[in-house]
Amino acid sequence: MLLHLRYSLSRKAIYLTALLVSLITLTALIVLSFLLTKETLKNNEQFARRSFLNKYDAIEFEFNNIANYQNVLKNVVDKSNVNSYKDHFNVLNELNNHRNLRLYNWYYSNKNSNNQNEFNYTSIGKPFNDKTELISEKLKQQKNSLIIHDKDSMYWVNYDSVQYNQSYFYYGSTINLIDLHDYFININKNSFNYVFVFDKEGYCITHPDEKFIGKNIFDFTTITPQDTLSSKTQLKYTEQKAISEYLTETEITRFIKPLKVDGFDGYVAVGYLNFYIEESVQPTKLYVATIFLATIFLISVIFLLFNLLTRKAFREKEVVSNEKNKLLIENEMIVKENALNQLKQLKNQINPHFLFNSLNTLYMTIGLNQKQAQRFTMNLSKIYRYLIVPPKENIVTVKKELEFIQQYMELQKSRFQEELVFNLIIKDEKSLKKSIPYLALQLVVENAIKHNIATIDSPLSITIELKKNNIVVSNTYQPINNTTDNMHFGLEYLEKMYAFYKTNTLRIKVKDGIFICKLTLIN
Repeated sequence: MLLHLRYSLSRKAIYLTALLVSLITLTALIVLSFLLTKETLKNNEQFARRSFLNKYDAIEFEFNNIANYQNVLKNVVDKSNVNSYKDHFNVLNELNNHRNLRLYNWYYSNKNSNNQNEFNYTSIGKPFNDKTELISEKLKQQKNSLIIHDKDSMYWVNYDSVQYNQSYFYYGSTINLIDLHDYFININKNSFNYVFVFDKEGYCITHPDEKFIGKNIFDFTTITPQDTLSSKTQLKYTEQKAISEYLTETEITRFIKPLKVDGFDGYVAVGYLNFYIEESVQPTKLYVATIFLATIFLISVIFLLFNLLTRKAFREKEVVSNEKNKLLIENEMIVKENALNQLKQLKNQINPHFLFNSLNTLYMTIGLNQKQAQRFTMNLSKIYRYLIVPPKENIVTVKKELEFIQQYMELQKSRFQEELVFNLIIKDEKSLKKSIPYLALQLVVENAIKHNIATIDSPLSITIELKKNNIVVSNTYQPINNTTDNMHFGLEYLEKMYAFYKTNTLRIKVKDGIFICKLTLIN
């Protein structure tokens, strides 16, 4: 039963330890999954920012090309006269017909020789034939850039002016915003994001969805004027989470950065699709989940194998333990049986010898003192009742053994008179409840009386002292020369009794003319 209990407790302790290790491992995997996911998201967000900056650089480069074309026109105007403008601009238009992005140049003078406004219709193109007054008014605003609406088309006009003969000569280029849309849609293709450009007033110059071109971005997006003023680190861009105006109900990360080139002052906005960021994390989550499940499976297999091996080891250990316990029980029975046999022999020796001496003492006492003889007879009867009826397991309480030894010593003092001195000292009252081998004190005291000289000149002094964990029996060491062979027979019995109860054996020594015997108490 005890073995089963120990085995059960041991298995529980091992299982709890293994469970704790498993929990720590699983927790570590969960934390690792979180950290890897977080790091992957961080890397993907950084990739989105780099993608935005690359897209911005591509757009900035193209707008610089458009601005540089305005410088080409400026050089033509600076190095030509008014009469040759038309020819030069027509040549440039012919060249522009072969460019990927078609730019139409034009010029305009607010006064001709007849003091009237003149507009080069041929150079500027057909859409402006009926918008001379509108364009004239807008050119006077000196914004260097404007958007012209013509039916279903929109045009982005960049221009400059020079003063000539007390009048102003305007020149510039016109870009169809649909052409600009078609051109930018093929620049720096990236399925993860899309880009649109708007000016400082919010008018959309280009957008992947044609329906938004020319409209105000503050009307169809969540962008506010405040978003265009914000800056982030030294790159000076705004980053925000939003819902795409282009891809319905799609979450994006929108980046907005100012774009300033000659002839244009506005902003570039790039929308990066968030689900690409999150989808990039999915493989990492999948790998971690696979490791997580594999770890759980491995721990389960280890638990199963451990359980099988533990059961097998326990069965083998149980067989060995049962055999060992059987041998121990047999050995203890032999020890106990030997001790009981010795006790019987001791009692057989004590009874006749002790009875013979006691009767002689009683015979002499009757003649001298009848009352003392009566007390002697009562003590003798109590002593023999104690000797005749031994206790179970051959152990008694210290209290009973001391009561017996006091009666026993009364008889001995009646016999030896002044030749024998006896003292009982109790230092620990609680020890009276503890146990001691049956007749232990009688055997030690009997040995002292039997094997030591006791005279009036050299009386035999016997002291019994009760302490917390033992009883110390001491007597004056006055050994008789002709000791008998069975002198230590009683002490051997005590040693075997203590061995049976697995208690420290009694300790015997002679010091400064005193024979000392320590009997350990049994709890």
